[in-house]
Amino acid sequence: MPISTPVSRIVTHPGSAHKDDLLACALLVASQGAAIERREPVPEDLEDSSTAVVDVGGRYEPEKNNFDHHQFPKDDPPTCSLSLVLRAMDRYDAAKQFCSWLEPAEWFDCRGPNATAKHLGVPREAIHQLNSPIDVTLLRRFASLERIDPGDTIYEVLRMIGQDLIEYIDGLLEKIAYIDEHSELWSLLIEGERKSVLFLPRLDPLPPEPSAGLDLYVSRKGLEEKVVGLVYPDRRNTGYGLSRYNDKECLDFTRLQDEADVHFAHARGFVAKTIATDIDRLRELIDQARVKDD
Repeated sequence: MPISTPVSRIVTHPGSAHKDDLLACALLVASQGAAIERREPVPEDLEDSSTAVVDVGGRYEPEKNNFDHHQFPKDDPPTCSLSLVLRAMDRYDAAKQFCSWLEPAEWFDCRGPNATAKHLGVPREAIHQLNSPIDVTLLRRFASLERIDPGDTIYEVLRMIGQDLIEYIDGLLEKIAYIDEHSELWSLLIEGERKSVLFLPRLDPLPPEPSAGLDLYVSRKGLEEKVVGLVYPDRRNTGYGLSRYNDKECLDFTRLQDEADVHFAHARGFVAKTIATDIDRLRELIDQARVKDD
């Protein structure tokens, strides 16, 4: 973990809890295994780098494991305690790209529901309509305790949340690195303009979800305007899946439904499955699916 000093204690504020401090503590619990004390910090806590002070204390000093954001200027970009812990763990940029819920969480904590709704372009009431009993119960139970130790039910739930979040981010980073190493772009002429199809070959061992991360890879590489389709190993068969990228209708896979080596073509045209493995044949199928000028 990039956090340089091991954490033996986590201190966060008492009273009501919010998503950012709960998730920040979950990450620290998963990575450090320290108990949580819900109280106001004392000066000694802020100077002791083995104590992580989260969402309270008025100081952001990652070298001392102090992670408060309330002292930031009001016109700074929305940043919460979760953001700061993710930065300390060198996962913030990846989380910002992979976790679509992170930006609303930052906005809600820093700007409140009205500004968040306006930023997202949704009605104000939609912010609370998205809450569930899971959110309510976790936050209420977390807020009700003064100390949370390893072995306590809520502590172990926090550990699972933190572990899953870390594994999700790291797994996608590994997947993107895998795609970057092994994939290639096939050129495709669409209405007189050169576009691309992203191809991921079938390798041994095959990843559990071969198509996972392809969309994120395209956006991470800034290829959203260039890529129109994806070709990837079919995890349920020995062939390949063919699909549109971002549902771009310049590919219509219903055109393949009568091909002997295509065993599935969705009626809406956005995906097909083939037993073909020969690269030239796969490229023929993509070209055949291309919506041509009449």
